[in-house]
Amino acid sequence: MPVQCSKCHKNVQLLPPGPPSMCCHVATYTAPYSYSHHYPPHQLPLTALPPPPYSHLPPRPPLFARVCKRAVICAVSYKNSKHELKGCINDANCMRYLLVNRFHFPESSILMLTEEEADPDRHPSKQNMIKALYWLVQDCQPGDSLVFHYSGHGKRKKNNTGDEVDGYDEYLCPLDFKTGELISDNEINAIIVRPLPHGVKLHAFIDACHSGTALDLPFLCRMDRSKRYLWEDHRPPSGVWKGTNGGKAICFSGCDDHQTSADASALSNTTPTGAMTFSFIQAIEHGHGTTYGDILSSMQYTIRNAENEDTATGTSPPLIMTRRGSLAAGFTQEPQLTASEKFKLKKPFSL
Repeated sequence: MPVQCSKCHKNVQLLPPGPPSMCCHVATYTAPYSYSHHYPPHQLPLTALPPPPYSHLPPRPPLFARVCKRAVICAVSYKNSKHELKGCINDANCMRYLLVNRFHFPESSILMLTEEEADPDRHPSKQNMIKALYWLVQDCQPGDSLVFHYSGHGKRKKNNTGDEVDGYDEYLCPLDFKTGELISDNEINAIIVRPLPHGVKLHAFIDACHSGTALDLPFLCRMDRSKRYLWEDHRPPSGVWKGTNGGKAICFSGCDDHQTSADASALSNTTPTGAMTFSFIQAIEHGHGTTYGDILSSMQYTIRNAENEDTATGTSPPLIMTRRGSLAAGFTQEPQLTASEKFKLKKPFSL
């Protein structure tokens, strides 16, 4: 039976589970994006998070044509600077191809932010990335699958608020990071993790240095070479809640918080990619993507095998690595898995 949408006042067919007010997904916010001056980002209550303007982002489709799979893919290559990375654009293109062809994401539901985009509002500056993250979770409903992929530099800084187990905050480095425009794990958590309602799942893939807890999720999985694993409790000592509002958030990242990630080239194809992105796609394409445990184990094996061949034999490894970070020489990295709640790694993987 048709009902009237409380936003646009059009007659639409009401579909469960949302009320008619969920018909419209075109943002109507006019307030400029800015954090409250009374709270640092990591202490903002959900109701205090102001929405940014969405005039330059794709509108949400109406309910009768809803897209349940959405993704934001950010690649920062820092072109023509001393920080330039060679593999990030390829990471973005490979992830988009994988999402569309393997996991059936509509191309129109994938928002790409790279320096190669003609529209400056699609360049991976901090402002554009923050707006894109808000867009990703806006009006999400039970059954939605969300993906955030980032390829670029990462940093870490000492934390003085008591909400980090290891005493450090992790940061993504947007295109304008040299002017101080970093994106902290606290900001990412507040925007795309804490608001997630029941029935919505978010997968993040962070191919950057110091990215182990880039989403500040409460639990981190440690897996050894025999596939034995345990979950570490990373809930902040301060008691600040970093979990979801009932949904599920899972993140694969390129390395532990104290490690650096690498650019890589496959031996059969010299096109550079991030080691983490490459190893994840290899796991999926080679049939090792059945469970979360399979994926994590395969990713760690791929990178470990590349390092061992390079150091032990002196020959060209399956991945030719160049450091993305600024730590001492070497590219040892262990892909990490963090989550909003503990689960068995035999759990089937799906996007």
